[in-house]
Amino acid sequence: MIEALMAKKKVKGRKRHIAIDTMGNILSIKVHAANIHDTNYGGIVLDVAKTKYHSLKGACGDAGYRKTFEEAALKIVETVDIVSRNQKGWEVLPKRWLVERTFSWLNHSRRLSKDYEVILLST
Repeated sequence: MIEALMAKKKVKGRKRHIAIDTMGNILSIKVHAANIHDTNYGGIVLDVAKTKYHSLKGACGDAGYRKTFEEAALKIVETVDIVSRNQKGWEVLPKRWLVERTFSWLNHSRRLSKDYEVILLST
């Protein structure tokens, strides 16, 4: 089973990291402050997924998960694949569309699309 990791920032000040399987089922999800870099938090999400699903053999992520994440992930799973963009034009990146599709499914829920829990202070 190969999982994909990617962060998504739709709400100011927050990022969502998900680990999914090849069918788009969520294995692990974490929300954290936007000031924490993707490479630092990606290893945590992968570690949580690995403790729940012991059969994970590899992981892949987008270019934001280089260096620190790769080092942490190789301690958890056997293989790590980082997909980088080609500068020649638009193209579908391998496995990245799985994560984008899963985030799209999540954003169909009104509560997850934006932060509606903002407290309005009346003056």
